[in-house]
Amino acid sequence: MAAVLVSGFVVTPAASAQCASPAGVYADPMGWAQRLTDASETWPLADGSGQLVAVVGTGIDAGNAQFAPGQVVPGSDLGDCDGRGTFAAGIVGAQQVPGTVFTGMAPGARLLGIRYTETTTGGGAPSANALAGAIGRAVDAGATVVLVAVPASSTSPALEAAVRDALSRNAVVVSPAAGEDPDSRSYPADLPGVLVVGALDESGAAVQGEAGDHLSIAAPGADLVGVSAGARGLGHRWGVDLPAFSAAYVAGAAALVRSYRPELDAKQVADRLARTASRPPNGYDTRLGWGVLNVRSAVTTELADDPSALELPPPAPEVPTMHPAAGPPPLPDHSPLSGWLALLGIAAAALAVVARATIRLGRARRWRPGSDT
Repeated sequence: MAAVLVSGFVVTPAASAQCASPAGVYADPMGWAQRLTDASETWPLADGSGQLVAVVGTGIDAGNAQFAPGQVVPGSDLGDCDGRGTFAAGIVGAQQVPGTVFTGMAPGARLLGIRYTETTTGGGAPSANALAGAIGRAVDAGATVVLVAVPASSTSPALEAAVRDALSRNAVVVSPAAGEDPDSRSYPADLPGVLVVGALDESGAAVQGEAGDHLSIAAPGADLVGVSAGARGLGHRWGVDLPAFSAAYVAGAAALVRSYRPELDAKQVADRLARTASRPPNGYDTRLGWGVLNVRSAVTTELADDPSALELPPPAPEVPTMHPAAGPPPLPDHSPLSGWLALLGIAAAALAVVARATIRLGRARRWRPGSDT
């Protein structure tokens, strides 16, 4: 089967010999997405150490030089013909190395690569039941953060049960809202308890189609830089537009929060990320959630215990349109100003009466303006 180029990735059935490969080594200045989510200031406090982030999607190519030896843990599905799992894993945990400014958000985190699909084109849509099994594997391996790098377009009882089990076992489940239009849904994003991520570009505009009050937070999803599968050493892709990668930034931030604040449970971590986000003007946006990921605030801000902080306000009541209608005359105005105006009106009327009488008398005496008699 022929390979298909999608958003900078060659996606193809596993039987094909043509797989993802680097575009080169990224040697330009730090890209906008990395600047927005730069976590280096938090590393003296937390770098993700002690956390296992499961990247559920297409596997991880541990041969890229920006993964430390042993960082991609045993039990991972190694190799990634598709490339998306490796790219997402790099956003989470790529190391600082000479030759590039690109680095991941939580370089101290360990990574578990789980392959449950090869591609979303050519090989069929990802299976909800296969995704359920992958999430189960992640939790059984001790993942504290489960990143769904490749979501499914439908759900199933098995997937819903897997998500419930992951949450009950204190794993943060992060998934992108990757639907193509406002009414579409991706999974497990539309399931209760999942930390759902929208995507934005450098201008701050949402770039995914899916919308709704299930979205929690937003992160970069356009013109991205990341590590590439298929590299024998250092290798990257850049200029990548794929909204699903927004979830990788939030998963990296979740690993930092869990590393610095191990007393927080999964729900508290998800709430903290949303509460510390840079809020949109109206407080909540159905495509950007509670706002844009703010890594430093998520890790360091001391929050008051406010369980209502993320409650959506009730919709404003509709104001009925008022139409003029016949009715009784308005009541008189008894303010001091209206009293003075009434007195002035009476005086003006009296002067008019006097003036008319004077004019009649003048005419009787043949008086005209300008005469003295």
